[in-house]
Amino acid sequence: MHTVTELTLNQMSSLIAAGEFSAVELTEAHIARIETLDPVYRAFVYPTFDLALEMAREADAELAKGRRRGSLHGIPLALKDAYDTSGIPTTVCSRLYADRVPDRDASAWARLREAGAILLGKLECTELCLGGPSKDGLVPHALNPWDRARYAGGSSSGAGVALAAGMVPGALGSDTGGSIRIPAAYCGIAGLKPTYGLVSLYGLFPLSGSLDHAGPMARTSQDCALLLDAIAGHDPKDPTSVPVARSAATPSLKEDLAGVRIGYVRQFAEHPAVSEEARGATEAALAVMAELGADVRDAQLPDIMEFTICNSTIMMTEAFAIHGADFRTRAAEVSALTRARITLGAFIRAEDYIRAQKKRRELARATAAAMNEVDVLVYPAALGDPPELDAVKPFYFLETPLITAPANVAGVPAASVRAGISKAGLPMGIQITGRLFGDANVLRVGHAYETATPEFNRIAGDTS
Repeated sequence: MHTVTELTLNQMSSLIAAGEFSAVELTEAHIARIETLDPVYRAFVYPTFDLALEMAREADAELAKGRRRGSLHGIPLALKDAYDTSGIPTTVCSRLYADRVPDRDASAWARLREAGAILLGKLECTELCLGGPSKDGLVPHALNPWDRARYAGGSSSGAGVALAAGMVPGALGSDTGGSIRIPAAYCGIAGLKPTYGLVSLYGLFPLSGSLDHAGPMARTSQDCALLLDAIAGHDPKDPTSVPVARSAATPSLKEDLAGVRIGYVRQFAEHPAVSEEARGATEAALAVMAELGADVRDAQLPDIMEFTICNSTIMMTEAFAIHGADFRTRAAEVSALTRARITLGAFIRAEDYIRAQKKRRELARATAAAMNEVDVLVYPAALGDPPELDAVKPFYFLETPLITAPANVAGVPAASVRAGISKAGLPMGIQITGRLFGDANVLRVGHAYETATPEFNRIAGDTS
């Protein structure tokens, strides 16, 4: 029997609505679990427990008067330490910003707050959203609760760890080349990189403005849908925000896939860098989807390394443009791994950056063409098991495919959902990619698959 902290966000919402649990009780239960587990897993960099309890009491008072703001009212959540929070430190886990306390809220957090959500605190991220597991960073890197010797993924690592360990039911991460989906895959949870422009970037600390995405992370696709519906929408404060009409994702969720056309990007799954287990998990997931009524067929995309190189060139160039001045005077304050990655941008020529942006347009058109006859694409969310911490190289994404890069380059929505446990006892994930603004379709496929495979719904360490 799971404790309340191990339930899904939707289940917790139902408990609150039914009066079976108060917001204060739910918040206290999560605080107790964080206090027990976080000294081991190090997901939080700035807990806000006093504030959380104050917000919970306010939520209970409103709920007692019948003023329920929605499904997130009274639900405790946490934020990657790249989201601005007024009066609360936002450091991006870097000494360069160790004393930074914003006077504004990021728009995505402001929307969650207005929906009645409660802030448990700020979560660890790899430094400046581009680092990796470093022993010389501002804060200790979060540890994967499935195996503390393995990488939890980056850069939304703290969110992946906190969710996998049952410390939070939902969180916000950010994704520039896979920073939501990689931790989701390595930690056995769900994470969505929305369509570019669907969720405001205002108040999200930038890594690469033309590739950055703000998005939800949770333990299920259904929970991600609930969070997405709260944070999506046009924001005039963000020039990248798109004023597009959209339908809520949550009502579109079904337990069957009748009529859904799924393209299997076989060439990605059969790349030599992808493990047999990762490929096998993807094909097993597609078999389940076919049983649920989906029409599964092969689909073709450009070579994965074209996406990888394009993404890396743009990301490094834009990252150095943001941090170059600090790096020229304060580079010694930055962890070695982060310093190596961002400094690479100083050596990329303007013509290389322009060529990468031109290539990006070509790849985006090719992605759109590949989806003319399908609703979503499916391929592995990771190349294989998460690497051991000491094996994470500064430039691994230049040596092997970054299998999450295609969706960032094309700006299309993509989710990682859990797809079983490997022989090493580690979670595996599949990636579901949709058309522009087809976020609801992506989450529908994820939800149907997760519902059909309840044996994969595990908190880290749960062998039931």
